[in-house]
Amino acid sequence: MRASVWAPHASAVACHTGGREVAMTRRPDDAGAGSDKDRGGAARPGWWDGPELPPGDDYAFAVDGDGPFPDPRSAAQPHGVHGPSRVFDAAAYPWTDDAWTGRDARGALTYELHVGTFTPEGTLDAAAARLPHLEAIGIEMVELMPVAPFPGSRGWGYDGVSIFAVHEAYGGPAALQRFVDAAHRAGLGVCLDVVYNHMGPSGNYLAQFGPYFTDAYETPWGWAVNLDQDGSTEVRRYLADNALRWLRDFHVDALRLDAVHALHDHSPRHFLAQLSDEVAALSAELGRPLSLVAESDLNDDAMVTPVADGGRGMTAQWDDDVHHAIHAYLTGERQGYYVDFGSVECLDKVYRRAFWHDGTVSPFRGKKWGRPIAPGRDLRDFVVCASNHDQVGNRAVGDRPSATLTAGAQAASLALVMLSPFTPMIFMGEEYGETRPWQFFTDYQDPDLAEAVRKGRAAEFAGHGWDEVYGSPVTVPDPQDPATARASVVDPDAATGPVHDEIRAWFAALVSARALLRRDGAWQAHPSGIEEPSPRVLVMHGPVAMHANLSRSPVDVAISGDPPIASFGEVAFTHSHAVLAPDSLILLDSALDASTHATRER
Repeated sequence: MRASVWAPHASAVACHTGGREVAMTRRPDDAGAGSDKDRGGAARPGWWDGPELPPGDDYAFAVDGDGPFPDPRSAAQPHGVHGPSRVFDAAAYPWTDDAWTGRDARGALTYELHVGTFTPEGTLDAAAARLPHLEAIGIEMVELMPVAPFPGSRGWGYDGVSIFAVHEAYGGPAALQRFVDAAHRAGLGVCLDVVYNHMGPSGNYLAQFGPYFTDAYETPWGWAVNLDQDGSTEVRRYLADNALRWLRDFHVDALRLDAVHALHDHSPRHFLAQLSDEVAALSAELGRPLSLVAESDLNDDAMVTPVADGGRGMTAQWDDDVHHAIHAYLTGERQGYYVDFGSVECLDKVYRRAFWHDGTVSPFRGKKWGRPIAPGRDLRDFVVCASNHDQVGNRAVGDRPSATLTAGAQAASLALVMLSPFTPMIFMGEEYGETRPWQFFTDYQDPDLAEAVRKGRAAEFAGHGWDEVYGSPVTVPDPQDPATARASVVDPDAATGPVHDEIRAWFAALVSARALLRRDGAWQAHPSGIEEPSPRVLVMHGPVAMHANLSRSPVDVAISGDPPIASFGEVAFTHSHAVLAPDSLILLDSALDASTHATRER
C-alpha cells in the first residue's frame, strides 16, 4: 500500500519505516480520484502521500517533527496502542463463505459475547471453536463487543483507539477474518460493536493529525467527535470508511453503534443518515443484508425510521426500557434509573409500545423523556434483553441476575425476552444460568490513569445505594487486578447440576417455540401484553401465553384446551387446567392454528 495520511494543518509529514525517515508530499487539493475523493466526487484536501509499503512492514508518521505516531487508519497494532502500525492485506484472506447469503439483524436471536472472557484463552480463534455449539442451541447472530486495540491485554474495549485495527491479544485482524468465516460456516451472522462517539484516553493520537474532535459539545468520555465543525467532512469519511471496511473486507453482517445519542451532529444530513445510505448501497452491491443497530438513550423511533422519511435509517435500536421493566419487576430493585420501573403496568406498556417513557415524566431524569413510536411500527426494530454487558458489568460487583434470582424467575426472564415481539438478545452464559460475575476490568499501563480509574470507579458507586441492594457494605473490585478479569470468564463446563440443566432445557424449549411462531407468522398477527392476575403471578398474552408463578403459593391456571408447548418446574396438568407450584411456568400454544397441535413434535 502507499503510505498516506490526512493532516490538513501540518507543514511537514514524514513516514518512519525500516529505520529510515521519508518525507511525504502534500497532495494537491484537487488531485486523485476514486478513494482520493468523497463519494460525491468532491476533492479531499489535506492528504499527504509517502512511500509504498508491502504487507508486514511497520511504519508511523511524524507531524511537524512530533511523533512518530500510529497511522489513524492503522490496520494492525502489533506493538500496542503507542507503537508503530503494520501493513495488513485484508484482501489476501482465502474466504470460504461464498454460499453465505447473509442475515438480517431484525428478529435474529443474538448472543452478546466479550472475546477476552468468553473462553479461558480469550482469543477470537478460541471463541470460533465454540461457534458450532452456539448454532446448535439456536443462536442466529453473534455480537462481538468492541475489538479495537486498547491499552494492555484486558479490557471491555470501549476505550479503544486505532479503530481500523483489531486488538492483538485477541489475535489481530486475521483472527477476526477467521472468526467471521467460521461463523458463516456454522450458519451464524456476526455483529461487531463499534465505538464512534469517543476514543480511549490512552493511545489516542488523532488530534495530532487533524480536527477529529471538537469542544463545541461534551460527552461523558471527554472530547466529542467532530461531525459538524470545520474539517468534519473528512472525519465523517473516516468513520464511514471504517464501518464499510468491516462489512466489506471482513464480511461482517451487522454493526452495533455504541451510544449514538453522543454523536452530536447538527449538519443538514446527520452522520447516521449518511452511514445508512452508504451501507444500503454496499448491501445492494454485495447482494446480502447489512444491518446497523444503534444503542440510543433517546426513546425515539426516528432512529429506525427510513432516511427517505426523515429518520436516521438504522435497522434496529437497543431498547433499555424493556430491560429495566423486566429487571425491576423480577428483582424488586428501585435504585438509580430503576426507580422509574417495576410495575406490571410498566411491563405491559413496553410490550405493546416499546417505551415506558414516550413523552412521560421520568422521575430519575426529572423531566419528560422520549416520544411515542409510530403506529404500525414493527417491534422487531427494537433489540431487548434481560442481561447485557452494560447492565451486568456496571453493577457495583458485576453480579448477574442469575446469582440471586430463583430458577423460575430466570426462566421467566428468558421467556419474556425470547418470546417477545422484539429482537431478542442474551448475554454470554445466560443460556445456562451462569452465576459467575462479569465485572469491569482494565489493564492501563500508565500508573496515574490506572489509579484514576480505581478511584473513579469506587466513587461512582459510593452514592448509588448498593449497600441496600446487597444487604451489606460493598467493596468494588479493583479493575486493574488481573483477578477481576479472570473472575469474569464464563465457565459452562462448571455450570452443572439440576438448576443449570433445567435452564438449558428451558432455553431449548423457547428456541423451539420461536421457530414455531416464526413458521406460522404469529408474531405479526398477535401483539403481546402482560398482566398480573394476582401478586407475583405473571401472564404474557400473545402468540404464546406464558403463565409464571413467581409467588410462594400454588396457582391454578386454565389452559382452555390448548396443549402446553413446554413447562418449567412442578406443573400438574388436568383436562382443563394446570396447577403451578411456586417457581414454575408453562407456555400455552394459544395463538396458533389448532391443526398444528397434532403434527408437530412435542
